[in-house]
Amino acid sequence: MFVMTAKLNKKKLTAILLALVIAIAAIAAAVSAIGGKGGGRIRSSDDAAAYLESLGWQVVSQPLEVQDIVIPRQFGGVYESYIELQRRQGFKLEEYGGMSATRYSFTVLNYPGGNEGMVADIVVYGGEIIAGDVQSTAIDGFMEGLTDHAPKGQK
Repeated sequence: MFVMTAKLNKKKLTAILLALVIAIAAIAAAVSAIGGKGGGRIRSSDDAAAYLESLGWQVVSQPLEVQDIVIPRQFGGVYESYIELQRRQGFKLEEYGGMSATRYSFTVLNYPGGNEGMVADIVVYGGEIIAGDVQSTAIDGFMEGLTDHAPKGQK
C-alpha cells in the first residue's frame, strides 16, 4: 500500500483556492458564451418579446406570427445578404443549415421616425437566438440588424 501526504501552509491553501475560483469563473464564462447573444433561453413568445424589449424595442406582446421554419442548407441570392446581416450581429446562422427553428415576429411600436409597419423577427434554435432583424413591411421596405436603430441606443 502506498500513502502520500502533503503539508499545506496558508500560502499553498490560498493559492489552491484562488486557482479553483479562477477555474470556476472561466467555466461560467465559457458556459455563458456558448449561450449565444440571446442573453438567456427563449422558450416562449413571452421570452422572445422580453429579449426584444431588453434591446429597447417596444413590441406588441402578442406575436404577429410564431412559425416553425427550416434553415436552408445552402444560401444564395437574397439569403447571402441576410447571412451577412446576421454575421455583423455575431450570429452564425449558416451553421444551422438544414435544421428546424422557430421564428417569432412582433409588431414594433417605437421605431425611430415613427415608421409604421415595422416588424422584429428573431429565429430560435434549441432555446438560443441564432438570427434576428428589424424590417419595414412597406413596398419600399428595408431590413436591418436588431440593434442598428434600437431606441435605447444599445449596440
